[in-house]
Parts: sequence; C-alpha cells; structure tokens
Amino acid sequence: MASTEIVESMPPRVAVVGAGGWGRNLVRNLHELGALHAIADIDPHHRRAMAEAYPEAEVSDDIAAVLRDPGVEAVVIATPVGTHHALVQQALEAGKDVFVEKPLTLSGEEAWQLVALAEQRERLLMVGHLLLFQPAIHWLRDFLAAGRIGQVHSVHQERLGLGRARGYENALWCLGTHDVAVQRFLLPGHTPQQMSVHGQCMLQPGVEDDVHLHLSHDTGLETHLHCSWLWPQKRRTLVIVGSEGMVEYDELRQVIIHHHKGIDGSLEHIDQGAEEVFEGHDQPLRLELEHFLARVRDRSPSTSDGHFAARLVDLLARAEARLRHTEDA
Repeated sequence: MASTEIVESMPPRVAVVGAGGWGRNLVRNLHELGALHAIADIDPHHRRAMAEAYPEAEVSDDIAAVLRDPGVEAVVIATPVGTHHALVQQALEAGKDVFVEKPLTLSGEEAWQLVALAEQRERLLMVGHLLLFQPAIHWLRDFLAAGRIGQVHSVHQERLGLGRARGYENALWCLGTHDVAVQRFLLPGHTPQQMSVHGQCMLQPGVEDDVHLHLSHDTGLETHLHCSWLWPQKRRTLVIVGSEGMVEYDELRQVIIHHHKGIDGSLEHIDQGAEEVFEGHDQPLRLELEHFLARVRDRSPSTSDGHFAARLVDLLARAEARLRHTEDA
C-alpha cells in the first residue's frame, strides 16, 4: 500500500458528526488535509472546543441540518454504534458519501440495509476499519500470498489492556472488530464454518469485558482471538503459524518478525533464527482518510466498503448470539 494517496487540489467538503473521543482525531486530520467544512455534535463542551480550535469550520448542534447542507459532499460519522444506522441512513438519503467508524452496526440486517441504500443512491459507504490502512497489514497479506511461511495453519491474536469499558457494546464488538477485520483481509480465501466463543461479564451484566473467539475454516485454518479491556498489560499481537515458519506482527512496536523455525515431519525442531522484515507506519488514520477522500473523487472501490463491513457484522452478530445462548443455558 502506498504511503499516501493523491487527493485533488480541491478536496471534498466534509462534515464530521461526533467530535468527542476518536472524533477529535478525525476532525484534526481532515482539517490538516484541507477537507473539513462542518462539525456537528450534541455536546456543548465538544462544540465549544471545536469552535475554538477550528474557527473556519461551521459548528452546530443540529445534525440533521448539517446532513442536509448542500455544501457538504461527504460525511464522517464518529458517534456511538447504536446511532450508526439512523445517521448513515440520513446521510445517504441526503445524497452524501459516508465514512462511519467501525462497526457499521450491531445488526446484520441493519448493516445490509445500509449497503443496499448506498448502492441504490450510488453513494460511497466506507467503514473505518483502521488496521486495514496500516501498511504492515498490506505487506503481510502479500507475504502470506507469496507462500513465505507455507500453508497457514493458525492465527493467534491478542488485543488486551486496561481500557474504557462500554455500556452498549462488549469487548468483542469494541476491540475484536479490528482483529476479525484483519483476519478476513489477510486470508480472503478462508470461510469460517464453525465458531466457539466465550465471554465473561465482570463489570456490568450483559456486557462481556473479556472474550475468546475461535473460528474453524473450510480450509482447515484455525483462528484464535482474545480481547479484553480489563487486563493489566497492553498487548496488540498477531502470530501466524505456517507449515514452513511463523510470522509475528507487534502492533505496538509496528514491526513484523519472520521466525524461521518450526517442527518438521519427523517432529524435529528447526530453528534458524528470526529477523525483522518490515516496519509499519505510525499514522494509519491519515492514510485511511486520504483513501476516503480519494474514493469520493475517483469513485473507485474502497478497501473497507459496506460489503466487507456488513460481512464482519454478520460474523460478530453470530458470535454475540452464541454468547447470549451460552449465558442463558
């Protein structure tokens, strides 16, 4: 993946809906890219901070009016996931291209409704699966496709730390969405067939703070994910075990390590050392928004379009249903 994408000298005029938390980062990057036109937020503290920091942008508490504004070409939505369906629908019906933070929705039915609406209105629908814009992930996909570690046997992911607990989505939806997106992107030819999921609610009833998700695929591949916002150390790791070696992506250090080791057919250990083979980029959000602005202009397909995002919602919704069934049993 190229380090930057060329955006026309006059970038699209973009409105950001939701300027708290992660939304602040979206606003800042769009401002630096020259695309920020308006900001909408129902919180007066957020509006005051945005008006002071970006006096050239229109700041409003009237989200509906901002979505209808003919001067706005595209909308970036960074609000709680429970509001995504209604806001994305309003923006698409107003004729805007839409970027919405992950996950697209918490319901497969709602996600596919938005995909169909975007196609009907011929509008771009892109979802903010940030890691898909980390060059290390694109490099790793090419590395695997070239067979550098042979047949892929298993994928192991950790996304752990002492984070902000949510009341409307569990750790799988909030944190694990990143990792499931990476799985699907890195190994597109593997279809999950069986699922095992376990979660533990420690802080609030009905909201899992710690989740283990295991997927068995039609090709024999097994993937294992552990995500938690109630963990003493911060970990962001991806390990892929193949028939001819292993590869590790340390997201915190932004390095990929190729381990030339394994166990051969006679059960003998092989260890020919390890080497750092790629160093990632520290600003994937900038690359993600450059990608969105470029797609608004050239209308070509997005890396994380509505179809990709809706398939992820389907998978995570299945896992959610399994969790509820287990807890009710």
